[in-house]
Amino acid sequence: MPIVVFNQKGGVGKSTITCNLAAISASQGLRTLVIDLDPQGNSTNYLLGDSARDDQPTVAGFFEHTLSYSFRSVAPTEFVVPTPYENLDLMPSSPTLNELQVKLESRQKIYKLREALQQLAETYDRIYIDTPPALNFFTRAALIGAAGCLIPFDCDSFSRQALYTLLENVQEIRADHNPDLQVDGIVVNQFQPRANLPQRMVAELIDEGLPVLQPYLPSSVKVRESHELSRPMIYLDPNHKITLAFVELHDGLRS
Repeated sequence: MPIVVFNQKGGVGKSTITCNLAAISASQGLRTLVIDLDPQGNSTNYLLGDSARDDQPTVAGFFEHTLSYSFRSVAPTEFVVPTPYENLDLMPSSPTLNELQVKLESRQKIYKLREALQQLAETYDRIYIDTPPALNFFTRAALIGAAGCLIPFDCDSFSRQALYTLLENVQEIRADHNPDLQVDGIVVNQFQPRANLPQRMVAELIDEGLPVLQPYLPSSVKVRESHELSRPMIYLDPNHKITLAFVELHDGLRS
């Protein structure tokens, strides 16, 4: 069941949520894959750190192959690399994704990722897709190929304004391309329970009937440490409060 983590607003924790949920899946014995579609490569850096290599396969290589006229069949697993963590693999990002976007759009390759995900589902129990902070070719391709979508939300007025447009965009893709696509929920990130604004804003979303997930992810400097060490929280500090919140969130998602 591929899950897309998506928000058109940057800095809301997409990569952090993607990698920590994937790490928990892997730690529970599930064969897990992260696909990093963001040219910034935050998920790639988070999971590989110093073990990343310039000559490694990337998701850009996969998309470049879809543009080629080669008769050689290449399995999408050829663009996957192992991470330092058992059961956790990665299809790394590349800055060249930006250059490929126009070519992929003009050649109408929007469904190629869905085809690859169908093949990858034969190898992996869980697939998580990190996306750019924009509704561009790569985000649309991911939503067309996925079964579920998680929306990070960081409790400010700009995020709330963008949330309604985002939900409309997901609904449009569902209607036009992928009737199986579901919004699995809104993930409240960097939540400060003692502040009035986050409490009020989340309560209003719930009153509007939006699918706000529990638990809310607390703000923690430990997450920044995990970024610096390229070590997801389940491996860095399995008993930390934010690790336990990630585990609860993970276990509450539909399998």
